Amino acid sequence: MALLHLTDEQVATWSREQKDRWWLENVYRGDMAQLTLRSALTGFLLGGILSATGLYIGAKTGIGVGVGLTSVILAFALFRALANSGMVKDFTILENNCTQSIATASGYVVNPLYSSLAAVMVVTGTIIPWWQLMIWLFVVSLIGVMLAFPLKRKFINDDQAPFPEGRACGVVLDSLYNGDAGDGMFKARLLGWVAAGAAVYQALVSTGWMKLIQFKVLMLDQWAGVKQAWHFRERLDEYYYMWAIKADGWIPTILGTDVRQLGFRLTLDVAMIGVGGLMGIAVATSCLVGAIVNFGVLAPLMIQMGDIVPRTAADGSVIPINRSEIVNQWSLWWGVTMMVVGALVGLIAKPEIFKGIFKRGAKKVQAGTDVLAHIEVPLWVSYVGVPVTSLLGAWVTHVFFGVPFWIALVSLPLIFVLTIIGTNSVALTSWVPTGSMAKITQFTMGAIDRANPASNLLPAAMTSEIASNTAHLLSDIKPGYMLGGKPRHQAIGHVIGNVAGIACCVPLFFLLFLPTDSQGVRSTATIFTDQFAMPAALQWKGVADLIANGLSKLPASAIISMIVAAIVAVVIELLRVKFKGKFGLSAVAIGLGVVLPPEYTFTMWVGALLFWLMARKHKAKGTPGHRVWVEGLEPICAGLIAGAALMGIGNAVLNVLLA
Repeated sequence: MALLHLTDEQVATWSREQKDRWWLENVYRGDMAQLTLRSALTGFLLGGILSATGLYIGAKTGIGVGVGLTSVILAFALFRALANSGMVKDFTILENNCTQSIATASGYVVNPLYSSLAAVMVVTGTIIPWWQLMIWLFVVSLIGVMLAFPLKRKFINDDQAPFPEGRACGVVLDSLYNGDAGDGMFKARLLGWVAAGAAVYQALVSTGWMKLIQFKVLMLDQWAGVKQAWHFRERLDEYYYMWAIKADGWIPTILGTDVRQLGFRLTLDVAMIGVGGLMGIAVATSCLVGAIVNFGVLAPLMIQMGDIVPRTAADGSVIPINRSEIVNQWSLWWGVTMMVVGALVGLIAKPEIFKGIFKRGAKKVQAGTDVLAHIEVPLWVSYVGVPVTSLLGAWVTHVFFGVPFWIALVSLPLIFVLTIIGTNSVALTSWVPTGSMAKITQFTMGAIDRANPASNLLPAAMTSEIASNTAHLLSDIKPGYMLGGKPRHQAIGHVIGNVAGIACCVPLFFLLFLPTDSQGVRSTATIFTDQFAMPAALQWKGVADLIANGLSKLPASAIISMIVAAIVAVVIELLRVKFKGKFGLSAVAIGLGVVLPPEYTFTMWVGALLFWLMARKHKAKGTPGHRVWVEGLEPICAGLIAGAALMGIGNAVLNVLLA
């Protein structure tokens, strides 16, 4: 069935009762299977797996990877294949929508693990117990669900807000089930083949998988005397450096500093190629500019000046200059300044977001019968649930993390302000200004209590994540509304998804980022590594350190760099406004390039460049090249990310088991 929608005139002139009645009579499909046992189970499993890949990629890049469309394609392909074999009935379009709702919700819930919560552990030097992480994440996500459904009646039912990303998901679902099913299977096969290829490559570069194959399967250590498992080098330049060391060859330097210390490595990471493809050439180029300016120009200069030096560790050992030391000692400050100022200016420069707030706030509520009362989530659930869960969130934040209870309470009103800002933003642009919203709370709470870093980190994490979750969930509710789904089913699905993401990713967080040493002890020192740079957590940590210590402990060069970065960020964002987003650079992305490992930044840029060039080459619609490189961009990138991330996670597990 074609997707029905109201005209602009009807949206502007009809009452909400008229709109709801039209939707109930023309769009609603109450007799179609939706939240069934199989759709819930499929969403739970897909959500757990895809949220794990999101955690993996977020820890590497600080970027949240959406899983909605990936789950739609995978669920469609799975049940279409099973239906064709006669084993089960095919998924209905609304069963698939419930599956993607569950999977999408599971993806949102993991964001604090690689950002605010990781920063809390590093700043305080304390590992948060797994059960406290699970409870806190669930309570915060539940507040987001409670807030989303009253807002759904306003933004979706009444205002008919566009929610571009959610609408795109609804269009894809409609095209799969009511259009060309062959196109859906093509994208599914494309995703599957690319994921398989990425998985094979990731196994070849992983020590754990090679140990398993060579020592446990082939038994090469027993009959061939092999002592060390062979694996392909992901850092391709290692082959050159192995030769250069033996042959006394040339080692490239910048102002006397080895480029390897600066983080310039040639790495073939297929997941980063996929991230770059989704990121796009403009953002990827901005990240590359930040990396080149910081690690290629500023860092070597600061090393020469003595503002970046080798440090002595607590055990007396010398920590040499490396990428991590460059970021933590000096670069973090101007990089974070660039991101924070750029995000805030970018938010302020979108007047339509704030106009939407006042426009909607000024619109009178029209009296009438609630014709959807029998299928909507009852408003009393939110009216009771939001205060109760908010107080519970403040209480667990106090008990688990030592944040004064009154400070946690003071931060609660910001939840509603930030939620309206975030929802207006995602409704118009698909962009949620999470970074900007977090810094509003972080600086506000920091002004109240500078002595305790948790007092600004945790309330900011709670308020910004609730606002972000609510905004994203509303975008996720949009396709259900377009396709005639039951709102209550989506509410239940979101809670199921939150449980799936938490249950999968909290144990994985400890496995990947807090492994035990030979004595069975975990340390927060393992959270930031070359493999997992945790750029989002670095940003949170940088702001917390700045609030706690001020500028007094920073070298003069760092302060100067922050001032220059702030000015440049304002100029760049104003140019983006002037040229209506067509200006090629982004201040936030430049700042991200400062805290990301340059090897990942370059690989992401290569991925973005590849898809940009192929899109230009295959412009003509209907051609095989356009079908693969343009229409298949998301399946290809999702395949690269999923295949590499899942094998990377498996490698971490095997290294623990085979140690």
